[in-house]
Amino acid sequence: MNFVILMKQVPDTDEVKMDHERGVMIRDGVGSIVNPLDLNALEAAMRIRGGGDSVTVVSMGPPRAEESLRECLALGADRAVLATDAAFAGGDSWATSKVLAAVIKKIGVPDIIIAGEKATDGETGQVGPEVAALLGCPVATRVTGLKKFSDGIEVACTLEDGILTQRLGVPCLVTVLSDINTLPLPTLSGKKRAYSLGVETLSARDIGIGEGEAGLTASPTRVVRITTPRVTRHTEKFLAKHSDELEAGLDRIIDILTDAAII
Repeated sequence: MNFVILMKQVPDTDEVKMDHERGVMIRDGVGSIVNPLDLNALEAAMRIRGGGDSVTVVSMGPPRAEESLRECLALGADRAVLATDAAFAGGDSWATSKVLAAVIKKIGVPDIIIAGEKATDGETGQVGPEVAALLGCPVATRVTGLKKFSDGIEVACTLEDGILTQRLGVPCLVTVLSDINTLPLPTLSGKKRAYSLGVETLSARDIGIGEGEAGLTASPTRVVRITTPRVTRHTEKFLAKHSDELEAGLDRIIDILTDAAII
């Protein structure tokens, strides 16, 4: 079987700045890492791959995303493909999914596509299912267990009220949670191998994306306003070394919990 892993490079910090006029993140000058759940997706493929199976990591992003793709190569991926073009900038989840689906069609639709459930810089959880819809293949989300069979896969999906087991034929797409595995560390030999393989790059023209079909102009959603949450806390202190204050503090806690209908 052939695998494709969807990978996104995300900011390595919670202190991101926003372009309030365009409604997008300002990524310049901010360190980047592989989206953590995408590493779980890669490891899921590595654990069930067999002899003759191939694992390709696909990403859309700026040229510097090559660094994150090389990290995936160091962890065992066989091939890395980066869709990079100024035309892709500012795209929402739908525009991003169109590009990723076009890349997959360009390199050949695999048997299994695996992605992280969501990215830390967006938290939408939309790209995986949207790519599946564009490719016309079945999808399973919130996957925490994965088994491979000759004619497809079996997945365990963690839901609010239990575990759902599904069988999917190929080609198919699944999005995984961190509970699916523990992540290994790259080895020195893996890092050397990563720099010997290289990263393939594809432009909008290479994948058949025309002008206005990707990026901000092709995004059906718009960020119309950005606000920063204000942290407001009112602190009351009761010193335990004074018994009367301690009792008053306990009474105050009981009053707060009672008002909140917790007790």
